[in-house]
Amino acid sequence: MHNYKLQNTKMEFATKAIHAGQEPDPQTGAVIVPIYLTSTYEQEAIGQHKGFEYSRTGNPTRQALESALAALENGKFGLAFASGLAATTTVLNLLKTGDHIIAGDDLYGGTYRLLEKVVKNWGVTTTYVDIDHLNDFEAAIQPNTKLIWIETPTNPLLKIIDIAALAKLAHQNNIILVVDNTFASPYFQQPLNLGADIVVHSTTKYLGGHSDIIGGAVVTSHEELYTQLKFYQNAIGAVPSPFDSWLVLRGIKTLAVRMREHEKNALLLAKFLEQHPKIDRIYYPGLPSHEQYHLAKAQMSGFGGMISVELKGGFSQVERFASRLQLFILAESLGGVESLLCYPAKMTHGSLPEAERIKRGIKDNLIRLSVGIEDYLDLQSDLENALA
Repeated sequence: MHNYKLQNTKMEFATKAIHAGQEPDPQTGAVIVPIYLTSTYEQEAIGQHKGFEYSRTGNPTRQALESALAALENGKFGLAFASGLAATTTVLNLLKTGDHIIAGDDLYGGTYRLLEKVVKNWGVTTTYVDIDHLNDFEAAIQPNTKLIWIETPTNPLLKIIDIAALAKLAHQNNIILVVDNTFASPYFQQPLNLGADIVVHSTTKYLGGHSDIIGGAVVTSHEELYTQLKFYQNAIGAVPSPFDSWLVLRGIKTLAVRMREHEKNALLLAKFLEQHPKIDRIYYPGLPSHEQYHLAKAQMSGFGGMISVELKGGFSQVERFASRLQLFILAESLGGVESLLCYPAKMTHGSLPEAERIKRGIKDNLIRLSVGIEDYLDLQSDLENALA
């Protein structure tokens, strides 16, 4: 399933999103990649197959998705998974007993739970450092440090870290740098271009874009790392179904146009909320008031569709606000075409102990908005009415 006309062709992002890995089917001419709902494949003779043996190991629909994912991140190798955490778990299998991880302190609660409740049982320890200070990463390096894990922008406080500077530090110490790029999406940020070794996504979010699948992705340009990760993908087996792979492929086709609308709406709403008297603090890297605004502007091509705010009045105000919203749906997840409201303390970051959560700045009055692509005026009116 490869059209040689597209080999070595330089394409802009929106064109890649529609065509990379998604050439017409050579057997039938089908413009859309077929869904290969098969578990196994006929072999011409013992040990002789046509590139596929068993669909856990490889499937043509999933292969098309993996090619598309690699292209969007300007990477050489893509791997698709059944969830973002499946992708994360597979990457962490690069480590062995006695190894050490450095992780940014602001990160998805599911990643924290995995590191503390699962990976720790492997004999792998994690040190969490203030993502605002690059020096803290350097100070945390131990002789057994093998991997640095960061998000940028972070979940849920939307902090930004200098990927290029951290990559330089990691490589000087023979450490693998992994960047969770879920919040930015490859449309706004490509960490491999900045020196990261591995990029991870929850394809559930912006890449899928329609709140209808669960999936994950890993992209790298390091062949040795890819070989290991491909082995673990097959050995662990947390792979997406052909249909879920197809749904992510369909979502990717409109990624560019969706991300432009997400950002346009988010920036307008952030400016509105920043001036609202009932908002105590706002977190959005596209505002000049954001501490890392200039860094975000330098390493990202846009600021994304996520906003976090702290409401005046504490949790009681949060409850009242959430109950009055009509368009913003109270739900976990993000990145879909519809706008969502999340309460991190009890939802996405509920796995963090309260003291740890407060220490990291996730307060009881913090809410996270995934701004959809509805009409901006309707979204602002919804927020105005809920804050009234």
